[in-house]
Parts: sequence; structure tokens; C-alpha cells
Amino acid sequence: MMEPGKLRKFLIPSETPVVITRRHWASLLKSGLGCLLGFVLALIVLAHAGTSRGAADLGVLLLLLSLGWSLLTWVQWHHERFVVTDRRVLLIYGLLTQRVGVMPLVKVTDLTYERSLAGRLLGYGAFVVESAGQHQAFSRIDFLPSPDRLYHDVSMLLFRDRPTIRRPNEHPTAPLPEDLWRWP
Repeated sequence: MMEPGKLRKFLIPSETPVVITRRHWASLLKSGLGCLLGFVLALIVLAHAGTSRGAADLGVLLLLLSLGWSLLTWVQWHHERFVVTDRRVLLIYGLLTQRVGVMPLVKVTDLTYERSLAGRLLGYGAFVVESAGQHQAFSRIDFLPSPDRLYHDVSMLLFRDRPTIRRPNEHPTAPLPEDLWRWP
């Protein structure tokens, strides 16, 4: 994961990270498939190049581009982080130009958790975050690993300071009733 020193530069001194993760490896599948296609195409061009110097050069160029693209995609994936602290949600991404999308937890008004069939099979999900403000640094975070656990952890943070449901005219310090779930 991200080293504490590198993460510390994005955090407020009094904030505590709760979740630090990168996207699920399945997020690499689409670009990996494109790189594999480029690699196969390069091999076909090289196999049929014969004595043609131009075709051989094209094949080598396609091969290098495919390998370079796959390496760049992997490095970007490796450096990207989704971080949830006790105060904020951060999405840290970018290699040459590092970007940090931030949303305070108090601004999160709705959190939707989605898992497609592929996500259930491979173990990833997506969060759709809505906030009270008009402009959001991010609204959808795809390919999050261990989404059930992540959803639970984020929900605990979002709803920890919310008022507890009580019956009408009940004193605020009274213990919660055992049969609260049956209350209409």
C-alpha cells in the first residue's frame, strides 16, 4: 500500500486514515486486453514482414507501444489510492501531474453501493457518492476491492454521529428499547 510518509502529505495532522486501498486488479482488464491485442497484432505483422524493412519496423513499433502502454497503465494503477479518513474521502491519482479529489464526510448526503455480476464474481464494486454541494471532486468510484467490508466501514463513519431513532416523547438519555425494529 501507500507508505505512511507519502500519505501523510495529503492528510490533516489530526485526521486518521480508516481505509487505504487501490482499485481492484479488474480495472486493468480493459487496457490489458487492448495491450494484448496490440501485442498479437505486432507479432502478426512481424511474422508476415518477410524481408520488408518497413513492415518489420512497424511490427517492432507496435510491440514497443503495446508493452509501454501496459507498463504505464500498471504504474498508474499501482500509484492510485482511495483513502477514507475519519473526516474525508480522498482519491489520489496521476503520475506526472498528481491529483487529489477530496470530499468531506460531512458533505456526503448519499452513498450508493453497486456490484455488477462481474463485480460479484471477481470481488469488486462501485460507490456513487452524492454531496450537499453543487461541485464534486468525484461522484463515482469504480473497481473498489472488498466492497462489502468497505461499504460497512464507510457507513460506520458516515452515520456514527447521527441521532439515534427514539420513540416519541422518550427522554434522550433513555436506553433504546429492545423492540425498536417493530415500532411503526
